[in-house]
Amino acid sequence: MSKVILVTGAGRGLGADIAREALTAGHQVVATGRRPDEVEKALGGPQDNLLVTELDVTSLEDPEAAAQAAVDRFGRIDVLINNAGYLVAGYFEEISPAQMRQQFETNLFGPMNVTRAVLPILRKQRAGHIITITSTAGLVGMEFTSAYAASKFAEEGWMESLRYDVKPYGIHTTAVEPGYFRTEFLVDGSPTWPELSIGDYTPRTAPRIEGIKSINGKQAGDPAKLARALLIIVDQDKPLQRFVAGADAIEAAEAKAKELLAQANASRELGDNLAYDDAHA
Repeated sequence: MSKVILVTGAGRGLGADIAREALTAGHQVVATGRRPDEVEKALGGPQDNLLVTELDVTSLEDPEAAAQAAVDRFGRIDVLINNAGYLVAGYFEEISPAQMRQQFETNLFGPMNVTRAVLPILRKQRAGHIITITSTAGLVGMEFTSAYAASKFAEEGWMESLRYDVKPYGIHTTAVEPGYFRTEFLVDGSPTWPELSIGDYTPRTAPRIEGIKSINGKQAGDPAKLARALLIIVDQDKPLQRFVAGADAIEAAEAKAKELLAQANASRELGDNLAYDDAHA
């Protein structure tokens, strides 16, 4: 069944693959990005089932305008796919407050802005699906990614809570946790690297940057296959609340689950008896 799918960050990378695969599958697509001409070019030019519109997710006005344009053109919105995001890399002390805020503006508040604009439409329909592309970094913290992981952990908490807010209105939510996929996410100019400022970190910084750069173009994940998997999920009657995407992501999620369980069990002796004495009466 054809759906109206709004995709953010559709000018390149996974967002472009999602939009292309959705069009191929016969869906109506609202493809958004900061540069509409680049979005349209990435998707092969004008098409009957395609609406390209400008959308900077950090804006409060753009999401409202994009949502209204979608309804004006196609009459409804069935699926929102929050995809836009980027990486601020570096050791925490070397990430400026401005860089940290911008990471959250794009990766967390951006999807919130778009979701806030689309939700009234979905509630009125009493149907819809909100999909947010988070990351394995939203489950597992790693060296040199404190800003990115913080924004993605926050996305995870928001999405997990949002599902309870909107479930009574027939709206589904899915958090997607990809591992490494071969997109433009790590190409030169996409990540923000730290300015070298603290001597203790200097010997570790260059190898970390080179290690991240060396992954680019060698990621095992095929973004077109991920896009097709997402289209299967949007057609499910009971879609996954979390989609751990990629063998590496599944391995990381399993390891984190085991670690959490082990730490919960290790906390029992000190943590199990912290209630008031009369609380068990």
